[in-house]
Amino acid sequence: MVYDIGSMTALQCSAVLVIISESHYYCIMQVIQKTRRIEDEQRKEAILNIISDKYCRQILNSTMDRPKSAMELSSESKIPISTVYRRIQTLHDNKLVGVTGLISDEGKKYFLYKSKVKAITSSCNGNEIEIQVVPNIVGA
Repeated sequence: MVYDIGSMTALQCSAVLVIISESHYYCIMQVIQKTRRIEDEQRKEAILNIISDKYCRQILNSTMDRPKSAMELSSESKIPISTVYRRIQTLHDNKLVGVTGLISDEGKKYFLYKSKVKAITSSCNGNEIEIQVVPNIVGA
């Protein structure tokens, strides 16, 4: 779309608005976050249990920007290592954490964990529980 604003012209796409005037050039960026609505009742229950667990929330928050090892998560968050592994398994089973790994030259396995979600929102309206998930997309 093209808009005329006095002596300025504005161009709009789905996420960028560019305004051009005779003496200035303005570019306004807007990031549109796509949400996924969870429909399955069992998945809703699982996600509600996960977001009510302080350790799961800490792990998701800590791994949102960059992948971390279980040892990093344990030492940074002061969560016992066995608890970190149990919560990571729960998060992975529910597709909220991604796992990448590598094997060193000595044969040692290293696994890194990264949150697949940027945000989770829930609301209750009578009997209806609505859960929306914002994916953690690289570059967003």
